[in-house]
Order: sequence, then structure tokens, then C-alpha cells
Amino acid sequence: MTAIFLIGLREGLEITLVVSILVAFLVKTGRTHLLRHVWAGVAVAAAISIGFAALLQAGAARLTFTQQELFEAIASFVAVAFVTWMIFWMRRMARRIGAELRGRLEEAITLGPVAVVSVAFLAVIREGLETSILFYAAAQGASDSVRPLLGVSLGLATAVALGWLLYVSAVRINLSRFFTWTGALLVLVAAGIAKYGVHDLQEAGALPGLNDLAFDVSGAVPPETWYAELLRGMVNFTPAPTVLETVVWFAYGIPVLVLFLWPARTPVPSPTPAS
Repeated sequence: MTAIFLIGLREGLEITLVVSILVAFLVKTGRTHLLRHVWAGVAVAAAISIGFAALLQAGAARLTFTQQELFEAIASFVAVAFVTWMIFWMRRMARRIGAELRGRLEEAITLGPVAVVSVAFLAVIREGLETSILFYAAAQGASDSVRPLLGVSLGLATAVALGWLLYVSAVRINLSRFFTWTGALLVLVAAGIAKYGVHDLQEAGALPGLNDLAFDVSGAVPPETWYAELLRGMVNFTPAPTVLETVVWFAYGIPVLVLFLWPARTPVPSPTPAS
């Protein structure tokens, strides 16, 4: 639930910021009559994202055990790829995403209402589909279906509340620091999802080593305790992981975390020629 809450918070705040940029641009330029087109695009994107998540769940339920394990493994690796691409993309685009969105919306206004709906739809659908895949991958292995739904709902609701407060300037958040910390935590979540994907492949017989354990600390960290559950939810910690699971967790988590936290190079301005 903790990891899924983080996914809902991070992805939800990105969606909220994108929508608030579009709404604020229309309000400040006196084009409030176009707001209904923006909300229409957002609603369609949200409906498709929810339907996609339901389709993933329904499709997996009809598979055999081996097929389901393979399907969940593929979904896990796709989710890891999405997380990796998303956090680095946001770090690179955070400073100019507002100007880019306003430019697209300005062009769309000249083309008509359908174009405005399309801009809002395209701005939201990518994050929505990412959230659906991440939710499905992170929810695998949960003891029930209520806690994952509760976690993502609380995350999205918190993101909407924060987005609204930011929009009305009732609260100020260092967004650069927020996305840095949540991005680092998501790297650990993604490492856990990758580990879970490897375990699925081992259970399906596609990879060897299902019984080759890296360590077993079940006595020191009983799986039913709250702290074991917290670790499992955040980084997919299991008291008795296989060697291959452990290797994949470290092989992905450590290098990606270092690259993400490594200070970005600031471009050096070219010297101004003397007059």
C-alpha cells in the first residue's frame, strides 16, 4: 500500500500540474469558455486509463498459472521501463514543461475545440496509462485487492489536493526537491518490481534458481510483522529471496539511483563577443 500510495501521489501530482498549467493559461488569457474542452480531454483520458487497468486485471485472471506468471513478469518489466523513463524525463523537462504546454494549447486554440480536447487528452493519457501499469505491477502479490486500491486512491486524492492548493497559492512546495525525493523512492520501488518480475519468471520455469536462496532471515524478520510488510511494500523485500532476484535488485537499483541523484550538468553560456 505504501509503494502504491507513492505511485499515485507522484503520478497524480504530475497530472494535476499539467492540468493546472492548461487551466491557468486559459483563465489568465480570458478564454474560460474553452475550459470545458480541457476537462473533456482530461475525463476521456481518465476513463481510458481506468479501463486499461481493469482490462489488465481481467485479462490476467483468465490465464493459466504459467501464463499468468509470464504476463505479470512482462507487466513488471514494462512498469520498470516506464518508471525509469518517467523520472529522468521529468528531471530534464521540469523547467520548460509549462512553456511547452502553453505553446501547444495556443496552437490548438487556433485549430478549434477538438484540438484543445486533444491537447488535454494527450497531456494526461501518458501519465494515466503509466499509473495503470505501475499500479498493476506493484499490486501483484498483495494479500487482498482493497489495500492497493485504497493506496492509489489516497495517493491520487492527496495529489489533487496539493495541486489545488498550489493553484490557488495557498501552499508552496519546492517541486524540484519533491520530484527528486519521490523519484529516488520510485527507483527503489522499481527495483522491487523488477525483482518481482524475475520471481515470476522463475515460478513459470522460464528462469532457473527458484530454490537457490541468497539468504533467509525469516526468523529475524517474520513476514507477518508490520515492518516486514512495510519493507515488502516499498522495495519488495522478502525474507528469503533467490540469488537471481537479489542480483537484479542491486543491478538495477544502485546504478539507476546513482545516475538519478547525480547532479545534472549546467550548460556553460558561450562568451559574449566584445563589441
